[in-house]
This record gives sequence, C-alpha cells and structure tokens, in this order.
Amino acid sequence: MMHLQRADFRFFHRLQVRWAEVDMQQVVFNGHYLLYFDTAMSAYWKALGLPYAQALQTLGGDFYVKKAALTYHSPARLDDWIEIGIGLARLGKSSMVLRTAMFVQDRLLTSGEMVYVFTAPGPQARAQAMPQALRELLESHERGEPMLRVQLGDWHALGEHARAIRTAVFVHEQGIPAELEWDEHDVHCRHAVVFNRLGMPVACGRLLPDGHIGRVAVIQAMRGSLTGRLLMRDLMHEAKLAGHRHVEISAQQAVTEFYRKLGFASIGPPYLEAGIPHVPMRADLARLPVSPAP
Repeated sequence: MMHLQRADFRFFHRLQVRWAEVDMQQVVFNGHYLLYFDTAMSAYWKALGLPYAQALQTLGGDFYVKKAALTYHSPARLDDWIEIGIGLARLGKSSMVLRTAMFVQDRLLTSGEMVYVFTAPGPQARAQAMPQALRELLESHERGEPMLRVQLGDWHALGEHARAIRTAVFVHEQGIPAELEWDEHDVHCRHAVVFNRLGMPVACGRLLPDGHIGRVAVIQAMRGSLTGRLLMRDLMHEAKLAGHRHVEISAQQAVTEFYRKLGFASIGPPYLEAGIPHVPMRADLARLPVSPAP
C-alpha cells in the first residue's frame, strides 16, 4: 500500500481524541481508527452535497462496506487533533474504492483503503451497477468542482422547493405552527434555494424588499457543511445588488455564532418568536465584493 501524504487529499475532516478512546498510556485503541473513518465519511457525504439517506433512496440503492484495511504508522494520543483525509481511488461497475489517511499535523497515523459496494435495497443486498449520476458526482468532487448551486428567483419559480424545506425544518422539526410559518411576504420576496448535483433542494432563504433576510433553513442532514454559508453569501449579494447598505436577520439564538462569522452583529436583546429565542442582527454590506466568490 502506498505511503499517503496530505497532498494526496482535497477532503479532510478534523476531530479531537477523547478520554474514552485511549488506554492507560493515553494512546488511542486501534479499533477507534475505523470509528474515526466512519465519522469522517458522514462529513464526506455532506461535502458531496448528499443527504445520505435521502440521496441513496433517490438513487435506488445503498452502500455496504466490502473491505476495510488500515496500516498503522504512528499512534494518536489524548487531545490530539486528527485530520482524516478521504479521496476516491477508483470506481468499478458496482463498487468504489476510497483511499484514506489520518494525520496529526504532518505526522502520518494510519493509511488505508475502503471498498464500498452499491447494492439494491432490501435484505438481500445484491450488488448492482452504480448509477451514472453518482459516478459523475464522485468524479466531479475529486476534480474540485462545486457540489452545490444556488438558484435565485421568485415564489412562483422556487416556492415548491422552499415550502418543502421550510415545512421539514420549521414545522415538523421545530414544531412551529404552520399558520405562523406562511405569510403574505413570500410572493414579494427574492428567494434562494440550494440544490445538489442530483437536483435535490437542501437549503432555502428569502430576501425581503426592505433588506431583511429570513426563513433561512438547511435540511438536517446537511448542517455542519458549507451549505448555509453558500446560501447566505448569495442572499447578501442580492441585497447589495438591490442597493441595500446592510442586511438584517432575526436569528435563532442557538445559531447566532454562524451569523457572526458572516459579519453579523447583535443590534438588540433576545426575544421570543413562535416560542423560540431570537436575536436581531445586522451586517454591513460595504465590504462585500460586487460578485460572490465562485
């Protein structure tokens, strides 16, 4: 097996070694490296723009591990920050081979190979040909191409997709009454919906004529990825193109840190809306470039 280096990967997931994962010498138990890889795989699917369960159901199959091989080079210890690289090594008719390596800074901990087989759904789990759309998606990610795109438009064009996302997030997940979710503003807003390369909508938001951004929602399986940042980037640029000097948002208090990283600051005390604590926030648009980054 080749000696992998950091430069061999364009995807990394970072995690810290916990007390429960080490022995009395504070060295990580060997078996936990496979657990670390599985944790990184969850982030890998998000980087591909895929909510795993929904995407595989759409594609009519599932993945099963056929082979997991690791070579140990150096131990990780308590409180180390491990960076786990995952990359596509090759595609077969019904399988994909992923190369992986784990590092602490530039020190190689493990290198390995994982073989996944695409199977038909159900208890028989028979191998079947991998859909061409998935093959192209995997290869595109390896080439560094964008996995998500933002579409902007009015309620007529994007309302069906935005309604599905907002119903899942706000009504079903957060328990907001449906009669509070829908209002007369939707037909007057500029809407944004994020789609993955399979055409699945994964996030949405809207820009009101007065410069407020609202109804920002990312489906649960895609949180923790760059999806929300991509959505907000385009909504903020739409606001700038519309002539607004700043944008405001009523942010749920639990996610104010996300908005702070985008340049928002609190402009008032917390308050309750639909039973959920919110914080009014504002961002200056003067420093935004004329066009969003690619």
